[in-house]
Amino acid sequence: MRCLDRLGYPVFSADAIARNIYDDPDIARRVRAMFPECFDGGLLDRKKLADVVFSSPEALRRLEGVTHPAIMARLFSQMEAAAGRLAFAEVPLLFEGGFESDFDGVIVVMRDFGARLRSVMERDGCGEQEALARFRNQRDYEKNPPIGHTVIYNDGDLAALNLQVVRVVHEILAEADT
Repeated sequence: MRCLDRLGYPVFSADAIARNIYDDPDIARRVRAMFPECFDGGLLDRKKLADVVFSSPEALRRLEGVTHPAIMARLFSQMEAAAGRLAFAEVPLLFEGGFESDFDGVIVVMRDFGARLRSVMERDGCGEQEALARFRNQRDYEKNPPIGHTVIYNDGDLAALNLQVVRVVHEILAEADT
């Protein structure tokens, strides 16, 4: 997404919104009612919550039922400021949440499983088993490819990825001109 930002396009991140979603008193209250064991002195213990929801598909569905609509509402609210301009949104659980039809187009960036695993472990400061538990709750793009959407394979270096992104942006602009 940094490449798109450097090209001058507005980029919005569901992950950035998700990091602060529990600051919303209504969201925090609803999550506390569902998972009281994940709060310590009124503060959410994110690691404890992750342990709970990533070990139970039902718990994860309940949490996502509260957080996903709020995250997407904020994302679309932010995107309204870019009305009339080509803009991009980074939505990691786009297909899992059924939000793909809410966008004019979808670009999926795919990576080798090992690279994704290492990236999640580094980003979240978690071990391999914790990262694998998270993956079990995500779409497996190798087994269920995103048909009908633009796919970029991130299997090279950053320069190669940037070239692919620029190519796709040019294709989008060419389509918009026709």
